Amino acid sequence: MDAARTMGPIGRFLDSDIWYSFKRSPLTVGSAVVALSMITAAVLAPLIAPHNPFDLATLNLMDAFNPPAWVEGGNPDFLLGTDDQGRDVLSTIMHGARISLFVGFCSVIFALVLGVTMGLVAGFVGGTTDAVLMRIADIKLTFPAILVALLVDGLVRAALPRELHDRIAIWVVIFAIGISNWVQYARTVRGSTLVEKNKEYVMAARVIGLSSTRIMVSHVLPNVMGPVLVIATLNLGFAILAEATLSFLGVGVPPTQPSLGTLIRIGNDFLFSGEWWITVFPGITLALMVLSVNLLGDWLRDALNPRLR
Repeated sequence: MDAARTMGPIGRFLDSDIWYSFKRSPLTVGSAVVALSMITAAVLAPLIAPHNPFDLATLNLMDAFNPPAWVEGGNPDFLLGTDDQGRDVLSTIMHGARISLFVGFCSVIFALVLGVTMGLVAGFVGGTTDAVLMRIADIKLTFPAILVALLVDGLVRAALPRELHDRIAIWVVIFAIGISNWVQYARTVRGSTLVEKNKEYVMAARVIGLSSTRIMVSHVLPNVMGPVLVIATLNLGFAILAEATLSFLGVGVPPTQPSLGTLIRIGNDFLFSGEWWITVFPGITLALMVLSVNLLGDWLRDALNPRLR
């Protein structure tokens, strides 16, 4: 242990209970490998994808509906086959995962910042502020998250000119998903803040004259972030699924920037005509991505719970 401490933060992490719990769980290690592989492939898609599915000059309609390379009639240049426009399915999956992950991460960050802020203020200030914010949260909980996302997306599209829809579509989806998921963060942080604000270190900070804002940000916030990180990990999978659902319904990202949900919707039109690979492979990718993230979230929740160590 002393040797690990001399190595700095990395050494201390490798000597921690969290790392020990991680390496002792083959399922968690496998989930991490799958998640990191998909994230790496998505981030590096412009560099490592076999083809550029968005470069119209490279597309050939004569290559449309090519089956996977190992199926009779398949083309070795297109490992997972091609879609109705002659685009390489593997390349479109890599680029589509890039958009799905971007929307998922951004919407989780937005929901986290909004929810943590409202929960921290509600718990620390209390009184009427707490009552109003929590009643807003209660009202939000009466509506399904996907319904809220659809409603927000529809209102924004109705309020903005049509020529702006495709340009801001991704940001509208991020806002719609984020605004439908902030309540979990707010309620969790509020409960933890109610406990923390009565502890001695907060009282001492008040005695020396620190402002309420500084106490909340510098002292209370770091002590309530543990459960928030677990919620964020679990919500990442939900956010990716929500984006896929919106895109499958045709109200998500534009067709010019297809995500995994858009690819599944496009492939669904050809599923029963024999071109199963157009929708099956994006669907498998989406399922593996969400499953690996959820398994990592479950592990993190258990690893950060001292009662389960």
